[in-house]
Amino acid sequence: MKATATTDDSVAARTNLDGVALKPTECDVSVAAELPVDLVCVDYEGRDAMPDPDTLAGLAESVDLRVTTPVRADGFDPRGDDSLVATLPDAAKRVLVAGHGAYLTDEERRRAVAPRLGDAAAAVRAAGGEPWVGTEGIERVALAAGGVQYDLLSRTTRRDVRALRAAGFDGEVAVYAPVVPSDDEDAILDAVGAYTARRKPVREALPEGAATDAGATGRAREVLSKAVRDYALVGAPEAVRERVEELRAVGVDHVVGYPAAGVESLR
Repeated sequence: MKATATTDDSVAARTNLDGVALKPTECDVSVAAELPVDLVCVDYEGRDAMPDPDTLAGLAESVDLRVTTPVRADGFDPRGDDSLVATLPDAAKRVLVAGHGAYLTDEERRRAVAPRLGDAAAAVRAAGGEPWVGTEGIERVALAAGGVQYDLLSRTTRRDVRALRAAGFDGEVAVYAPVVPSDDEDAILDAVGAYTARRKPVREALPEGAATDAGATGRAREVLSKAVRDYALVGAPEAVRERVEELRAVGVDHVVGYPAAGVESLR
């Protein structure tokens, strides 16, 4: 870990996360330089939310910076408008993803993912880099594209990574997980209850119309309280650290935490 003004007993240090993922609509991503992590991933929330090149360049001076770039989005489309690629600082590495539909236009959502992902990965390698490839919803395509496989934490993550390693996959695996370093069940549900409720197994198990935040009661609260522990890293910092170490033990190389309760929760 890098030496910063943040002390070693900070929450981030106690969780032993390898890196953090920040959303530019939620915070000034420059704050990452004050956390005791070397790796920072900046999520994509639409072209208008992209941090300016100077901000990214400044952050890249102190951390290993990776920027999520959806291959279907104008500005990052290797088969169309890829003008935003040139605005990224040389030190900023790319995370290639299909792109969340919420941040894409109807036209962008209709674009084929596989050929664009392959072209973008080839371009990153031609420039001397190694891409990270987001796997959500496109696991086989992502594996075919190569690079660091960037998985979303789920209830099957450990089993899936073990299977990859048993099959002989020797590439790197990174895992993205919302993090709530707290024992307060209401705080946990407020931060990641709705997120967890969108996962298909959870959605199907929840009573129709049930609250998915701290207001959840009865069967809904029971389902959510279990599920948030499958799809997020929650609990006291030491409990989060234990989960991180379990992931590393099965073959995960990088655990990247999104501070779902706000970046201040990692202080």
